[in-house]
Amino acid sequence: MPNPMDAIVDAFTGMLFGRVETTRLPVRTSTGQAQAVYLPTAAPGLGDSGVIIGREVYSGKGYIYDPFQLYGQQLPAPHWLVLGESGNGKSSLEKTYVLRQLRFRDRQVVVLDAQGEDGVGEWNLIAEALGITPIRLDPMAARDGGIRLNPLDPAITSTGQLALLRTIVEVAMGRGLEERAGFALKAAHAHVRATVTDRQPVLGDIVDVLRHPTQAAVEALSVDVEDVRSWGLDVALVLDRLVDGDLRGMFDGPTTAGIDLDAPLIIFDLSHIDRNSIAMPILMAIVGVWLEHTWIRPDRMKRIFLVEEAWHIINSPFVAQLFQRLLKFGRRLGLSFVAVVHHLSDVVDGAAAREAAAILKMASTRTIYAQKADEARATGQVLGLPRWAVEIIPTLTPGIAVWDVNGNVQVVKHIVTEAERPLVYTDRAMTEEAAQAVERRRLSTPPAPGRGRAGSSVAVGGDPTDSRSARSATAQLLHEEIWDAELADEDETDDTSSTTAGSWPFG
Repeated sequence: MPNPMDAIVDAFTGMLFGRVETTRLPVRTSTGQAQAVYLPTAAPGLGDSGVIIGREVYSGKGYIYDPFQLYGQQLPAPHWLVLGESGNGKSSLEKTYVLRQLRFRDRQVVVLDAQGEDGVGEWNLIAEALGITPIRLDPMAARDGGIRLNPLDPAITSTGQLALLRTIVEVAMGRGLEERAGFALKAAHAHVRATVTDRQPVLGDIVDVLRHPTQAAVEALSVDVEDVRSWGLDVALVLDRLVDGDLRGMFDGPTTAGIDLDAPLIIFDLSHIDRNSIAMPILMAIVGVWLEHTWIRPDRMKRIFLVEEAWHIINSPFVAQLFQRLLKFGRRLGLSFVAVVHHLSDVVDGAAAREAAAILKMASTRTIYAQKADEARATGQVLGLPRWAVEIIPTLTPGIAVWDVNGNVQVVKHIVTEAERPLVYTDRAMTEEAAQAVERRRLSTPPAPGRGRAGSSVAVGGDPTDSRSARSATAQLLHEEIWDAELADEDETDDTSSTTAGSWPFG
């Protein structure tokens, strides 16, 4: 029943001022524009600080992501897992992500490049464009003076060296080290560290002591020398493969001098290593521990460690244990670990299921490209994806993926700019023409000093002998084209927020 008082007030107001009506002007729009106000399809984004990945498929908004900006507020850990079948865009996502992150001056990236063709790694085009020489680990080349990494590098702590030696042996043997064998290895390591003081200790020193232990090495341990020799014989035979066997030439000497650990981008080219041999997980373990003690430092830099074919790490319980420590340690020092794998089911059902689960738990960001239906269901169960996301994974087309950032699930289309295109696609036969086009633009376009957004700067000129100022002019061209292309992408999405403020570090 109407309130009589309201009727009296309306009548009195109308008598004094006339009838009061609210006039609303009509608004014409399109369904494409109006869909943004429909809340179920316009879910909250991740913020406006970071690098542009692409567009949200359902809302059309720009998708911006940066683990360092989100860490602590929206992300419990800055680590990232990328999954999907070959040919769906994982590789192009990795490369554009790295190129865009390098625009920040406080970023450093290490890439373990485990794939390649024509005798070079998959990241070789990017290395050439940015004036970088990859660290190519090749058993054959190393015998003639190539790159070596020393598991006994003085930069690695004594505890780290011993843990790494155990991991190498356990990976090669396919089982854990028995107590007596572990005792022999520990005694040999302690003896070498105590007696070899005039140079870097090397693996050959450990092998010699294991084969021929001295009384001095075991006298404080109340055991017989011959017993120690028999306990350590199998360990010596395993390590001998890295010293004088089929794996020699990469880890059997002092660490090669001149590796620039301060460079914005460091690429380890592992493409000459058989991906199905035990050499690959051993190599990844050595590189990971060496980087933990030499590259990751308590400074203001934010570091990204990207590993292709990461199933070599996750699928080995011994290597996975090493990387668990690296991820926990690195998280406090600004490290984001990016693991790229094809399938998850083989990993979680393997011998390293417990270790794999621990690493997956630390990856707060998951990106899943197209998979078969059964694989998608298994992935969804392991990662706890919502049912709608699991159902669309088999239907995804190349370049589109499901992103799960600590429970914020979106379907995202990755955008590759024209400047990036010839560098990121891995089929060399398909990209030769595009690469030649970039080279023609490089030769015909002089660097434009000071180009970029307000507040950014591009280093030009300078001492030609300086390593930074002597970088390839291609880097400058890429800086300009990627910058302009991303600005265009922002304009198209009406996203005027800051994205990748910073300057190209290879100017």
